[in-house]
Amino acid sequence: MTLSAGATAPDFTLPTDSGGSVTLSALKGQTIILYFYPKDDTTGCTSEACGFRDAEASFKGAKSKVIGISKDSVASHDKFKKKYNLPFTLASDKDGHVCEDYGTWAEKSMYGRKYFGIERTTFLIGADGVIKQVWNKVKVSGHVAEVLKAAGAL
Repeated sequence: MTLSAGATAPDFTLPTDSGGSVTLSALKGQTIILYFYPKDDTTGCTSEACGFRDAEASFKGAKSKVIGISKDSVASHDKFKKKYNLPFTLASDKDGHVCEDYGTWAEKSMYGRKYFGIERTTFLIGADGVIKQVWNKVKVSGHVAEVLKAAGAL
């Protein structure tokens, strides 16, 4: 299942870095940038996370909250956040249910080998809980600027 603009964002509660948790429905009234990424501390994921980090003040100015989700453990998220000074929430979807609900758990291919993993995807969720825009199969270069522009337009 893939979600598109106009759909209600599926609710979830996930454990986060620093021993916390995040519930999407508790954030209603705020614009949410929900980005799914494959793995902490890998080249593309680090570049994407640092892009969101570097634009954090601009996202706050656009009244938007950034949340990253991967299947990595909370302990892995803690190390990743500390290493790169990431100011936003990283949620752990260890069992993959949220990835499945959002359609980001997909068959991938590398060097002719097929496997399942998280497809880099970002959702812009409005204050009303409705998905306003979706970026599928994200290419990291220029992505954060596109998301910021869209968030600022809400």
